Amino acid sequence: MERTQQKEWTLNPIDWVFLVLTLIGALNWGLIGLFDFNLVAALFGDMTVGARIVYTIVGIGAVASIIEIARHVHPSTFVSRTEPGISPR
Repeated sequence: MERTQQKEWTLNPIDWVFLVLTLIGALNWGLIGLFDFNLVAALFGDMTVGARIVYTIVGIGAVASIIEIARHVHPSTFVSRTEPGISPR
C-alpha cells in the first residue's frame, strides 16, 4: 500500500477565530438540546440586535471553517463506491 505524504496544516489567526466561533455555536446548540438553555439569548436577550449579530458572526465562522476544511481535503480521501458490474463513467 502506497503512503502519500501530507502537507502540514496550520491555522492562521483568522482561521482560529472562525474555529472558536464555530465551537461557540456548537456549544450553544448543545446547551439548547441538553438543557433547553440558550446562552446567547441569556446574555443578549431573545432575538435582540445583539443576539442576531452573535448568531450572524457564528454562522459566518461556520461557513469560513467549512471552506477552509474543504481547501485541505484531498479528493482521494473520498472513496467512490460502485455496484458490482457497473463501471464508473
